[in-house]
Amino acid sequence: MSTQLDRLKEFTTVVADTGDFSSMQEYQPQDATTNPSLILQAVNKPEYQSILEKAVNENKDSGLSGDELSEAIMDRVLILFGIEILKIVPGRVSTEVDARLSFDTVGTMAKARQLIAAYDAEGISKDRILIKIASTWEGIKAAEELEKEGIHCNLTLLFSFAQAVACAEAGVQLVSPFVGRIYDWYKKETGKEYVGDEDPGVQSVAKIYNYYKKHGYKTEVMGASFRNVGQITSLAGCDLLTISPGLLKELQDSSEPLEQKLNAEAPVCDLEKISLDEKAFRLELNEDAMATEKTAQGIRAFSADIVKLEKLIASMV
Repeated sequence: MSTQLDRLKEFTTVVADTGDFSSMQEYQPQDATTNPSLILQAVNKPEYQSILEKAVNENKDSGLSGDELSEAIMDRVLILFGIEILKIVPGRVSTEVDARLSFDTVGTMAKARQLIAAYDAEGISKDRILIKIASTWEGIKAAEELEKEGIHCNLTLLFSFAQAVACAEAGVQLVSPFVGRIYDWYKKETGKEYVGDEDPGVQSVAKIYNYYKKHGYKTEVMGASFRNVGQITSLAGCDLLTISPGLLKELQDSSEPLEQKLNAEAPVCDLEKISLDEKAFRLELNEDAMATEKTAQGIRAFSADIVKLEKLIASMV
């Protein structure tokens, strides 16, 4: 009997949201995504210490010191994880730009090019890499230029329709709306439990997906940050869904029916096409308290985990 995970893969590209190689091997996703928090979790496990040690040893005699040495080792850790992930998944890996560059368009572009060049030096085509960038105005503008260079981007920390519209207008490859964090905010604000299609996070992704399909945008939609299986099954048919190992296991262990909910051939959307300049984008985002708070919170959290990783690296140099 087919599992829910088998059924989901018929409608949607399943992506592993983890830095754990064994989970990827077990659930056989098409792609994988990482972020600073996941990498930090991974390198603190004994089985991944060798990756961190290799990155440190390769750069010890580079002539670099201080922040430059730390940055070089950090980048190498990301690349080494990406290389190992791409040995497992047949598709793409998302590698994240330092979250502290979220308001620096030029810095984001420079870091993205460095990461792509590092992968290229390992013989890995840029078509197998997605550069993850926060969905700030500065991040979106960086992604717009990078896409013109053939560097494909995954715009993360996306919580609002305004962010999604700006990303599509910029021609980015993929967006990652955060279902679970939207759900968390509304649940805390209202004290209400949301289930299935009533979940604000589910509704956000469905709205973005249907708007993109109605208006012919090529940007892929990848729902992310799930709290429960119900959020995932309510978005069956979305272009991609990036799912943690725990929820992948629940899907694999279940034989409950699963139906396609989103369909590119029949988008449910009555919205006309809109365009946002910087002023309109900032105003729309500011009017959305949830998106404003969650974007800022996400950038702070990822930045904090990068600092923790830097301290761990410093203790090894």
